[in-house]
Amino acid sequence: MSGAAGGRAVREGQHARRSTFQRVVLVITAVLHMAGAVAWWFAVHRAGMPHPKLIAAAAAMTLALAFGPIVLETFPDRPRSRWRVRLVELPYLTHWCALVPALLVLPVAGAVWTVQQVLHSVAPISIGAWAWRAYGAGLIASFWGVFARRHMVRVRHFTARIAGLHSALAGFKIVQLSDLHIGTYTSSQAARGWVRRANALGADLVVVTGDLVSGGAGFHREIADVLAELRAPEGVAVIPGNHEYFGDGETLFGMLTARGVRVLRNQSFVVRRGAARLNVVGVDDVWTRRANVAGAMANTERGSPTVLLAHDPALFPRAAERGADLVLSGHTHGGQIAIPFLARWLNLSAWAHRYQLGVYHEGGSTLVVSAGLGTTGPPIRLGVAPELVVVELRPGG
Repeated sequence: MSGAAGGRAVREGQHARRSTFQRVVLVITAVLHMAGAVAWWFAVHRAGMPHPKLIAAAAAMTLALAFGPIVLETFPDRPRSRWRVRLVELPYLTHWCALVPALLVLPVAGAVWTVQQVLHSVAPISIGAWAWRAYGAGLIASFWGVFARRHMVRVRHFTARIAGLHSALAGFKIVQLSDLHIGTYTSSQAARGWVRRANALGADLVVVTGDLVSGGAGFHREIADVLAELRAPEGVAVIPGNHEYFGDGETLFGMLTARGVRVLRNQSFVVRRGAARLNVVGVDDVWTRRANVAGAMANTERGSPTVLLAHDPALFPRAAERGADLVLSGHTHGGQIAIPFLARWLNLSAWAHRYQLGVYHEGGSTLVVSAGLGTTGPPIRLGVAPELVVVELRPGG
């Protein structure tokens, strides 16, 4: 197959996956608005308005259809007016997220109502009232998560004890950014704020562990310009995540390289401090089967400690087996939605990921999973903060 034909096949495959994903999202939206119709029927009925069922159904259908243009311009992500985003899309997505608890409460309310009917309860519960209250509570929580919480970045500090670390590298500081997802809902202006904070943390090395983009290629130049502003004595190392390959990732990698950012795709380099050596290894994307841990570590200096960057923490066992002392990952976002104070264990990524958030150990290896900075899907965070991670290396084991 020629290069042009191969490229065309890749693009056609991406288009097919996007189309399937768009259809799935639209079906989910339709189902959510069925729950909304139940909630709104109750509200309209309580307000004494005529034809409450008709009004609720019309509202649900109109709002469900309104999601179509947002889906088409978000997958892949395309630049659009910031006023449209702020005044239309973000409020709509707040409403979309609020429908989730309304949908979840319906089976519970229905089960309670059925039991009451069997028991001939004098005053059975109102399913519509339950849905309306869940929607109202969801609106409050979603408004906080969309407009406030996802912008409140924290800095988390970890100490990684590494056997055999040379004293010249004691206190070596790595600042990690992950899952920026720069695009329509995470602006380059917000990302520049993260960069300024990262630059103020006194890093010896800055790493960015994948998912720089939201999707597509519409924001590549902005992303490259933003990451070029990161500063550290040992430079900046970036690895791909799966979202880079949802568009023309090669173009973005070229832009980053041209701006002096080191892009590691199953590659490594060595940090030298006098007689001390530290291997820094970057692994390519797992989802598109580009990851090659063995190949990435092939040219490392034997006997020297190794820090390995892997977007997906699922690579941790493989990296530990190969002798990586410290693995820095992202990908999970800490679930984006989690139970406050219990986010490490109770979050939306728990069903899909073994390593979800924070620090894990396997043998002599340590894994740090960052919650990341941006969002994917609905632009919301609840119970898990966006974060910059600072890892300080210390001798030990």
